[in-house]
Amino acid sequence: MSTTSFTLHATDGKARTGVISTPRGEIRTPAFMPVGTAATVKAMLPEQVRSTGADILLGNTYHLMLRPTAERIARLGGLHQFMNWDRPILTDSGGFQVMSLADLRKLTEEGVSFRSHIDGSKHMLTPERSMEIQRLLGSDIVMCFDECPALPADRKRLEESMRLSMRWAQRSRDAFGDRPGHMLFGIQQGGLEPDLREESAKALTQIGFDGYAVGGLAVGEGQEAMFGCLDHAPDTLPVDKPRYLMGVGKPDDIVGAVKRGIDMMDCVLPTRSGRTGQAFTRRGVVNIKNARHADDPRPLDEHCSCPACTGYSRAYLHHVFRSHEMISGMLLTWHNLQYFQDIMDGMRGAIAEGRFDAWEAVFHAGRAEGDIERL
Repeated sequence: MSTTSFTLHATDGKARTGVISTPRGEIRTPAFMPVGTAATVKAMLPEQVRSTGADILLGNTYHLMLRPTAERIARLGGLHQFMNWDRPILTDSGGFQVMSLADLRKLTEEGVSFRSHIDGSKHMLTPERSMEIQRLLGSDIVMCFDECPALPADRKRLEESMRLSMRWAQRSRDAFGDRPGHMLFGIQQGGLEPDLREESAKALTQIGFDGYAVGGLAVGEGQEAMFGCLDHAPDTLPVDKPRYLMGVGKPDDIVGAVKRGIDMMDCVLPTRSGRTGQAFTRRGVVNIKNARHADDPRPLDEHCSCPACTGYSRAYLHHVFRSHEMISGMLLTWHNLQYFQDIMDGMRGAIAEGRFDAWEAVFHAGRAEGDIERL
């Protein structure tokens, strides 16, 4: 029988490194999951994503249930086969996208009814339906269905929302059933209120999950407030299970989250930024569209091993972006994903060797330097 497990290899302060084992392969933590919204990491081939060091991808339940539908993907052999990615996939529950994208949504105890943002068709998403969709997709890590209120929100709204999410967590657990080789993660809610976070953690731990997410952050509260919450929220979750911070984030958000005990993250930032001409480097963010790069023969980042940096100049990257050439988004996305995975690799090594603080100091110092002097 194929099973899943989480092994913690080392800690340094609150920072942790370990491995999540699944039948489809190992996920080294801390892990950054590139987002493959519609069964593709935009502008990348699966083998290219893998070459950056990604062990796992994220797929979006909401987008896939609407197009091409979970039933169609199941008939075609499941999401892994459909998108040609044979390693682990985590799918979100659809709840966050319904709240942020769908039209005319209505929230009840049962679930959320909404109209598709694509064609206006009517749908109902419940904990049970979310579990069914994720089972049809065949994802390795399934997220329970929750409600994520935007911040700032008043305490009463946060309280009601969190308790509804906890009732939905129990229903998700019941509907998920026994699926060896697949993991179900619960999602902690409670906004920025420490006592609500604690209440949520207790409820989830009582239900029992294979991993726990810190949900409801990176929704407009700002980095200081997010870190304030992360100073205590991960500590309320079981030590022997993976902790996943949903939808984060910028490089310094990721480093700050790992420092506070987070094991997994995902974000559209490296791919979306790549398509808009933004590159993340060891010396901060570079806007390739700026005229200063037009005659620059140097690479984007001389320490990076990605094709954008080893094969092309800033001048070329500037030119193809300005010319709206597809290769621009491809190269900059590849670079950004490589940089994010290099950060994760650096942190895993530093935690294992007990030198996380020193690694973090070098990371921040490099970014504070700013981009190389213009020619």
